[in-house]
Amino acid sequence: MLYMIDQAGWHLSAALVVPKNITLLPLPSKCPELNPVENIWQFMRDDWLCNRIFKSYDDILNRRRQMQ
Repeated sequence: MLYMIDQAGWHLSAALVVPKNITLLPLPSKCPELNPVENIWQFMRDDWLCNRIFKSYDDILNRRRQMQ
């Protein structure tokens, strides 16, 4: 199994135990366009979470539920 990871410190930590059946493929640093999850987060920030004031953490979660 191939697992793509970004360059976050906890993904590359020596303490990370990787099973033998998993191969880690580190993405180049500072290249969020290669990481599909980063594209989704950017879309959410630009279209659903920008220019809003949330009253509480629950308010943020409710907004996310509305996006589904």
